[in-house]
Amino acid sequence: MTVSMDRRQLLTAAAASALLPVVAFAQDSGAPLVAEGMKVPLLPPLESFPLWPKGKVPGSKGVTVAEEWILRNPKDGNPNDTAATHVTEPILMVRRAKNPNGAAILMIPGGGYVRVAVSRAGGGTDKDFADRGTTVFVMTYRLPADGWGAGPEAPLQDAQRAIRLIRHRAKDFGIDPNRIGVIGFSAGGHLAGWLSESFGRETYAPVDAADTQPTKPLVTGMFYPVMTMMAPYAHGGSVKAMFPNGGTDEQKRKVSLEFNLPTDMPPTFLAHAGDDRTVPAENSLILYQALRAQKTPTELHIFENGGHGLRVSGQDQPYMPLFEAFAKRHGLWR
Repeated sequence: MTVSMDRRQLLTAAAASALLPVVAFAQDSGAPLVAEGMKVPLLPPLESFPLWPKGKVPGSKGVTVAEEWILRNPKDGNPNDTAATHVTEPILMVRRAKNPNGAAILMIPGGGYVRVAVSRAGGGTDKDFADRGTTVFVMTYRLPADGWGAGPEAPLQDAQRAIRLIRHRAKDFGIDPNRIGVIGFSAGGHLAGWLSESFGRETYAPVDAADTQPTKPLVTGMFYPVMTMMAPYAHGGSVKAMFPNGGTDEQKRKVSLEFNLPTDMPPTFLAHAGDDRTVPAENSLILYQALRAQKTPTELHIFENGGHGLRVSGQDQPYMPLFEAFAKRHGLWR
């Protein structure tokens, strides 16, 4: 059935400078919505809730940006292929498992720290996990250059808050609070690793009872990740987003994962393509060597090709079965 969409559901940016259409998500029905000329239906959004209580987002004084959801590729007409920019109210989206096995995954999308490339309807990865019993939480996060008090650490605050909320509400979701893994893609891989190595420190003042929960995941998966902010292998876009006014080597080292690993880092899985021209494979190689040197359980897969996004021979995620085997060995699945 075709349903016309009103302005709340799909808006086109009026200003010529905006270029990209803005997508609003106000569906009242669980059915996909289709507008005339749309090639793909707008899917209903996942269940979601805010990371922070209203008015409690840390370091928000002086922040003037306005959050938008945009189409990543307006020409292809897919209203589900979206990204969040200038995030001011980060959220957790939940893909519930029909038959929960007790495991949960916090999934962190990428976007070079200038946007968060994610659909409000979720995607194939979270659906696949949920279909097999794992509850998946997909987060948006604030971006470093938007004026937050914590600067580069604003997204880390959100990641710590996300895993705490998941643990705090574990009974609601039918999950074991001790069986939560984190995975991240590209810049989201950096944030997943950053979360995993930062469990020993607090990045914000507690706002409620959820903040008594620990932030260490059981296992970590980093896929074609940004890892270092140091030349020559840094992803220039992420460095610029982290430090819009430059940044000293000391500041960059603080957010480069290889320099800040705890000895009890969670077991970590890495996957990269050797021909990745966006984020060089050395990002994963260097981190693997650092983890191996301190005897952290770790596994690295460098695929011959696949580029940034790691698509090999028509497979979107050839690394995922390898990650699942690794995570199962380390207790995420039983």
